[in-house]
This record gives sequence, C-alpha cells and structure tokens, in this order.
Amino acid sequence: MSAGIELDPAGFNALRMCRWGPMRYNRNDAYIGRSIERYGEYSWLESELFAQILKPGAVVLEAGANIGAHTVSLSRLVGPAGGVLAFEPLRLVFQALCANLALNQCANVWAFQQALGSANGMIPVPSLDPARPNNFGGVTLRGAQGNDLVPQRTVDSLELGVCHLLKADVEGMEIELLQGARGTIARCRPVLYVENDRAERSAALIEMVMQLGYQLYWHLPPLFNPKNFAGEAENIFPNILSTNMLCFPSEAASNVQGFRRITSPADRWNA
Repeated sequence: MSAGIELDPAGFNALRMCRWGPMRYNRNDAYIGRSIERYGEYSWLESELFAQILKPGAVVLEAGANIGAHTVSLSRLVGPAGGVLAFEPLRLVFQALCANLALNQCANVWAFQQALGSANGMIPVPSLDPARPNNFGGVTLRGAQGNDLVPQRTVDSLELGVCHLLKADVEGMEIELLQGARGTIARCRPVLYVENDRAERSAALIEMVMQLGYQLYWHLPPLFNPKNFAGEAENIFPNILSTNMLCFPSEAASNVQGFRRITSPADRWNA
C-alpha cells in the first residue's frame, strides 16, 4: 500500500499506511489528520509510554478515541487476550474509528458512539462539516447545543471487572468522566492518563485525582516525533505539545523517571 491512497480526490477522506497499519483520516483536520498525512503517526510518544505500562492481556478504557490513532496501537499492545473499550461521541469521527479498527483487524476492540460523563442520559453533540478545516480532535461537549444527541453513560455503569489503564481525552470533561468512574477506580485502581489542558479546570481536576488516591506526574510529549514513521525531518508543529497527567495509585510501586511530579492543585505544567 502506498503512502498516499486517494479514496476520492474531491472528498475529505484520505488513507495512508501508518506505523501500525493503514489509517483513514480527514485531510481537513488540523492536527491528527495533518500529522497522519505527513508523518504516518500521531503523538507517537504517547504510544511509547503506553508500551511501558501495558502488558498482554490488559484491559484499557479509552474515552475520546477519535479516529483510533492510539486505539490501534493499544489493541496491538494488549494482544488477543486483552481488550480495549473505545468511546467516541462524534458521528463522522466514530465512523472513521470503526473503519480503522476494521482495516487493522482489531478484533479485541469494542467501539461505542457514546460520551462518558457523570450521569447516564443523552447529550447534544456539535454537527461539524467534515469538508471544512477544523480541529476535529478538540471538540468539547461541555455546553454543546444542537439537535444531534448521543447516549452519555458513566464508566461505573459498564461494571468492569478489571481495568488496567483509563485514558481520558475528552476536551474539558475529564472531571465529569472521573465523577462517573469513582466506583471503577476504587475497585480496579487503573493507571490514569488524563488530558489537562484547560487552565480554568486544572486545579479542580488535579485535586480530584489526588483525592482518588493517586500520585500525579506531568507528561508533555511534543506532537512532532523526530523518529517518525515517514522519516520526515521537518517539524510542522513547532512548540506544540500535549498536556497530560500520568497517574499511579498511591499504593502501587512506581518507578517514574524523567517526569515532574504534581505536588498540589496549584501546580502548572508550564510553571
């Protein structure tokens, strides 16, 4: 398969071979799509971290899976004996997620067009034109309006017997997700990997995770990987990084090196 397969030259869909296999992406997407198109991967340094955390047979819950740029790699890491539950509420993004799971034969992934929050119910989602440039990975459902509704459920309603990693990239709804996951977190004690890029919500989010009994560290991977799959030397995302927290249960032994520990809710990633 060549790097630039065209599904329809006039359409928004494109397909190329990536590090983990073929990936369908939106060529109008500012970050995920653009990164896949240029580098054949997206935020690969996050996947390298997951490779250090996960073992074959692990169970992962991924909230905000988008088109599956990390879902496919998570599927490979946990193997046939493991499983990934991938949640993506945006309809066309979810379609791309399912396409990529099928293209890569990810039989150990269960995908849901649902949001995860603090209560079960229905939630409106924005209706975005896929043919217009946008950051399709940065859409928040907080305060969203519209006639398109998707189910929202709590993590606890899944009644998981085991969970080794809870990955949350839900664009400002991380607190609500964790509120609906208290029982699961208390029971399973997964590693938490939580986006924290909203300054106005950062202190409350940090405080909540600390109250759940976790040690927190900043994980700030640049979007550009010098060793990218395509071998491209040019960094088209200068000074852009992901702002995440890597969180381990306080009772678990963790040998974390190279990451700055978060010591209080007032901590800032760029302080």
